[in-house]
Amino acid sequence: MRIAALCDIHGNLPALDAVLAEVELLDVDAIVVGGDAVPGPFMAGTIDRLRGLDPDRVKFVMGNGDREIVEAFDAGVKPEDAEEGFARFTAWCAARIDRSHRDFLAAFEPVVHLEADDVGPVLFCHGSPRSDTEIITQVTPPERLQPMLEGVAEPTVVIGHTHHQFALGLDGQTVLNAGSVGMPYQGAAAAFWLLLGPEAQMRRTDYDIDGALEALRATGAPDIDDLMLHDSLVDPALAEDVARFFEERASG
Repeated sequence: MRIAALCDIHGNLPALDAVLAEVELLDVDAIVVGGDAVPGPFMAGTIDRLRGLDPDRVKFVMGNGDREIVEAFDAGVKPEDAEEGFARFTAWCAARIDRSHRDFLAAFEPVVHLEADDVGPVLFCHGSPRSDTEIITQVTPPERLQPMLEGVAEPTVVIGHTHHQFALGLDGQTVLNAGSVGMPYQGAAAAFWLLLGPEAQMRRTDYDIDGALEALRATGAPDIDDLMLHDSLVDPALAEDVARFFEERASG
């Protein structure tokens, strides 16, 4: 089986469409959406695109962003009543979906287990196997990583959450971050994802960034440049800098 892992789409529909077009050319047997399909500017459109995929070929992992949108939808907080910043952005995003979209997100799984050609058994999760918010970076030390992998039988673990691609090994296990389709911290404006089978390939898909920026801003999502676009598509942050930032935050 060849598996495409698409993480952290964040409602960037132009990026998602570009990656799915490439996936269709690569004889992929399965797609795993590894969490944080949302929040983002194109809420309903992104969810509709994902739920239109062949259900026999696609699996969905719950990300903290997906979970928070479900919670915000249930709470019914209006964007104008939310605090500024990410809370207002989340409320705006939740207000752009209907009950069927909410229920689709709520059905995402904490982890997904599949087997890829030559790679073997793989566990797919968002933050870590035990939490959708836990942080793993390319510089996570063994003493932090080992407890997160405790009890995991699969030799390969695929994650997202920190939006940069890397491979990190520990005691015969390998953690692969697929990167981010819609909001990458990779030093380049493109869509990043992972292809498994017969080997692990870190993939990059280029697309019309200028056109995407225009479309994403035109949605009217509040604070979109500060919260989503600047460090990922306008002036892309380097993976090394982001890894150090997240690691320092995770380590307190």
